[in-house]
Amino acid sequence: MSEETGFDLVEVAPNAKPPVVRVMDYGKFRYELQKKEKQSRKKGQKSQIKRIRVTPKIEEHDFETKLKSVRQFLEQGDKVKITVIFKGRMVTHKEFGREVIDRFIEATSDIAKPEGNVMMEGARNMVVTLQKK
Repeated sequence: MSEETGFDLVEVAPNAKPPVVRVMDYGKFRYELQKKEKQSRKKGQKSQIKRIRVTPKIEEHDFETKLKSVRQFLEQGDKVKITVIFKGRMVTHKEFGREVIDRFIEATSDIAKPEGNVMMEGARNMVVTLQKK
């Protein structure tokens, strides 16, 4: 029957009893599958990790500017890694860095949640990663 129509005989379900076969143009079928995979890859955008660096002594206006950037990145679907950098003797007062990170978490709580806990990365960096809810 497949020879008469000029199409291929393709085994669709080899494990079924009896095996299921179908008469179709196999080249066209493979082309359409590749096209669908390409479309799905195009739609599935990879999220990037954007980095924001601040110090524990950040001023209010600087905080608001950084917060606006964080919100913009989150709304675009990216993750945001907030890093508080301790310089000099600031490292002895880690609670100030923790307060800055808590302010970011609280200010973005309506659209984001922290991914994991706040942790020290090395001796002088405190980090947290925010992701969209």
